[in-house]
Amino acid sequence: MASRWRGCLVEIVETVLLTAIIFFVTQNFIGEPYQIFGPSMENTLQNGQMVLVDKISPRLTGYRRGDVIVFDPPPGYLEDGKKVPFIKRVIGVGGDLIAIHDSHVYVNGVEINEPYTFSDGAQGTNAEAGPDGAQPMDGLAGGSEACKSTAQLLTCRVPDGDLFVMGDHRTESTDSRVFGTIPKSTVIGRAWLRYLPLSDFGWVSPAQYDGVPGSSTNATASPDATAAPSGS
Repeated sequence: MASRWRGCLVEIVETVLLTAIIFFVTQNFIGEPYQIFGPSMENTLQNGQMVLVDKISPRLTGYRRGDVIVFDPPPGYLEDGKKVPFIKRVIGVGGDLIAIHDSHVYVNGVEINEPYTFSDGAQGTNAEAGPDGAQPMDGLAGGSEACKSTAQLLTCRVPDGDLFVMGDHRTESTDSRVFGTIPKSTVIGRAWLRYLPLSDFGWVSPAQYDGVPGSSTNATASPDATAAPSGS
């Protein structure tokens, strides 16, 4: 009888350890659950929804324009003193020239089609204030040397190894328009599955920006931009 109990105990311990190992490997190297906080990604993602973050495929393919990513917050952006990850959409990758003016977003001189943005007439150049009320058109809060802004135009040459990100609800998002580009090293992974509530179950599909050329140091901000683009 005692040997049988010992055998059961060993099995229980082995099961618990195996479960813990699987959970650790899955969460740290394969996928991680993330809860949406706030309206910055409406209507693509709603406050309170749960998404699964893919950590594997980005290691093989990298991050691309249109991906929805979760990343560690920039320095100084804390929620109740804690580092709460941000979720935004990749608009530009290393080498891209981003220009935002007259509520339009250009990548390497081509205006991108953004059907996913929140349809409240939001202006593409406006963003939610960052820490201490920093506004994008008042100069980037992060002091990013890659980006420059005036009252009418924001331009940013994305450095290699960085990403330019924006929320889908443009007037409710603190993003690269405020804090500049983010290092890829701060990205946790790509959001790929919305799984809770079950009524909202579905894929988080990346956007497709047809006609946008590859990055080029010769790209102009946009066909009708009046300000010179910034250098890297």
